Amino acid sequence: MARFYGEVEGTRGRASRLGSSGIRSHTRGWNVGVEVICTIRDGADVIEVYETGGSHAPSSKRLLATVTDRKK
Repeated sequence: MARFYGEVEGTRGRASRLGSSGIRSHTRGWNVGVEVICTIRDGADVIEVYETGGSHAPSSKRLLATVTDRKK
């Protein structure tokens, strides 16, 4: 059973993906984007959100937020 679920919607409809140990997405324009990485750390779900340089500079990343599962 998947622990993580991701969904995206565009002009061609919706698509979803499942991940058991983690899942990653990068949504971007030409010069700006966000990368979201979901992982498991010490048994708890951890989601990190990064600002990126978009398609122009996707490896340029700055951590914006870390969200952890408080129900562990």
